[in-house]
Amino acid sequence: MSLVTVGKASDAKRIARALVEERLAACVNLVPGVRSVYRWRGKRCEDREILLIVKSRADRLKMLARRVKELHSYEVPEIIHLSIASGHAPYLRWIDECVG
Repeated sequence: MSLVTVGKASDAKRIARALVEERLAACVNLVPGVRSVYRWRGKRCEDREILLIVKSRADRLKMLARRVKELHSYEVPEIIHLSIASGHAPYLRWIDECVG
């Protein structure tokens, strides 16, 4: 699973659709209304963002990250991979089928 933030809904939809269509993700949740507070180039910034929760497999994460970087408008996009320690077995099989 990966977390990606974007600034615009159009970017979120474009990235999510590409990842699913290219079989790099089984599902991407778009969570609007995220408020990010961060430091960038020495200044504190606050922005509204959309969080993408990307369901994929560990063996696809490098390709997924490369594709997100190609599609993303940020100079340094957030791409954080998290391991799925456990889950509903039929759902995890579905991810494998969609991404495999």
